[in-house]
Amino acid sequence: MRINLFTPMREENQKIMDAITEFSSLKHSYEVIVTGIGREKIAKSLVNKPKSDLDILVGFTAITGIEQTMPKELQKGCLVEVVASSLYGYSGEIFENGKLLLSASRTQFPTLTSLTSDKFVTTSHLPIGTLINMEDYSFMYLKRPHDFIIRIISDFLPHQDEIDFFKVIEDISFTPVIEFLESLES
Repeated sequence: MRINLFTPMREENQKIMDAITEFSSLKHSYEVIVTGIGREKIAKSLVNKPKSDLDILVGFTAITGIEQTMPKELQKGCLVEVVASSLYGYSGEIFENGKLLLSASRTQFPTLTSLTSDKFVTTSHLPIGTLINMEDYSFMYLKRPHDFIIRIISDFLPHQDEIDFFKVIEDISFTPVIEFLESLES
């Protein structure tokens, strides 16, 4: 199977490439595409994507909640699947219709809702377990029915203290993503 992996950031791209090299043989072929961050960049990447059997948006995600109180499956480095996404504006105001986009689950990972915004979003009034990303809504809107989103939990919102994001993600591996994809039937 030909699989396109869309990563918004170069750091995600490097982690997925490192994960791929951990396998001596792969049953699928992978094309890894750095889209850049944002709704428009993911849209342009999908319009110009290489031919594939499956497209997956994969990357880090911030999740609302306090790290110490989150369940085991929602800890740092855990994989989650986005099955619902909506679009919000500054401080939670809806813009561009912002309708909720839904997708069927394609994985065994926890299924969560993602909030996409190009503006700062205050997280104090969002339900615990909401994912915060800038690309999910566009991907959900443009993907084929069988394509899906896998996100890796990197940090928790609202931040209790200022963080160095690149330090926070240093020890997170994307190997579980490739392990899961290699378990899929062609």
